[in-house]
Amino acid sequence: MAISGDGQSPLLESLRALGRPLRSGGDLDPLLERLAGARLVMLGEASHGTSEFYIWRAAISRRLIEEHGFDFVAVEGDWPDCYRINRYVKAYPESGERAERVLHGFDRWPTWMWANWETVAFAEWLRRHNDVRPARQSGFYGLDMYSLWESLDAIIGHVQRDDPRSLALAERVFHCFQPYGRDEQQYARHAVSTDRDCADEVIELLLRLVHRRPRFDSDPEGEFDAEQNAHVMVNAERYYRTMMTAGAGSWNLRDTHMMETLNRLMQYHGPDSRGIVWAHNTHVGDARATDMRHQGMFNIGQLAREEWGADRVRLVGFGSHRGSVIAGRSWGGARQKMAVPEAPAHSWEGLMHLALGGDSLLLLDDGAAYPTFHQPRGHRAIGVVYNPEREQGNYVPTELAQRYNAFMHLEETRALHPLHVEAAGDVSPPDTYPWGF
Repeated sequence: MAISGDGQSPLLESLRALGRPLRSGGDLDPLLERLAGARLVMLGEASHGTSEFYIWRAAISRRLIEEHGFDFVAVEGDWPDCYRINRYVKAYPESGERAERVLHGFDRWPTWMWANWETVAFAEWLRRHNDVRPARQSGFYGLDMYSLWESLDAIIGHVQRDDPRSLALAERVFHCFQPYGRDEQQYARHAVSTDRDCADEVIELLLRLVHRRPRFDSDPEGEFDAEQNAHVMVNAERYYRTMMTAGAGSWNLRDTHMMETLNRLMQYHGPDSRGIVWAHNTHVGDARATDMRHQGMFNIGQLAREEWGADRVRLVGFGSHRGSVIAGRSWGGARQKMAVPEAPAHSWEGLMHLALGGDSLLLLDDGAAYPTFHQPRGHRAIGVVYNPEREQGNYVPTELAQRYNAFMHLEETRALHPLHVEAAGDVSPPDTYPWGF
């Protein structure tokens, strides 16, 4: 992807005028003033394996929860796994004694996304915070929809304990999927090739849970959890079949599911509820300000602005100039710590390095008047699969001030700290743990 370097000097001047030094938690004050009145605050990341992105998101979220009463954090993670964290941070019965052990349960690749010491630190803080405000606890939930089998397991566990009249239907759904050995791709290929799927069964299970609304005495949020797992199953079943065809369908279905889940969380927490989202920049930053729109793709940042209004939604992007990251070289491949090369000078990250020279906060609402911010330039996006030698393909053309309300530029970042250690089995925290401001 070629992006012109023309017009860099005016843009460098605009960046210098807009940038604010970012050295400590106190430097977040101007950003918090802009976020405090929002119903939804979405905090991005330029990769799924960078420590500082998690640490700064946690610092912002802590202040939104402590100072402004935000009700929950919803992340780009599977619902069943994240719901176990929700139970832990609210000290529900039999929810675990340490966040580290709860997060070790994240065993779906890429495990490091949430099974890491950075998330442990935030979960332990949230538990302590909730302990002193039992009347209004803040939760931790997953927005994603990959957990077809895990959601079915959770539903069966719920109905076995609290709704035995629904067990026969749940078991019928289980038997429909059983021949595929918990392999989503095998199920999807068979469903597409034979036109025989389990869609009717999972929809029937969802409708039964919605209409019966059984009381789950063993879990304060059990009814909501069971119903959400059924929604996950319905959309995951559709998603895996849609993946068999080319186009934007599977991406859009996934972000639609995440937005629907976010809306259900807002409704569940009441008419005045406010939520925080942690997800990749590609989900958080408004897709209309990137080349995604030309491919017919949208994301939760765009959907939230359209549904809730741009004045009630705040989108914060993150990026870095260089450093290291945790990723795999192929889907399901071994986790590796990789070097992230310096961003090219014509990219947003490269220009911020030239203009600012250090960690900085940019309040892009103030930059909307600068014409230079309306020009598309490359903005780095690293996924769970990353090959540094093919770095050029990782830049998304972006109109920065239209994509985000604010942006956090970090000069040099480091790989996050996974819990699942593949070598000697050492699960002790890193020397700098816990993190926070």
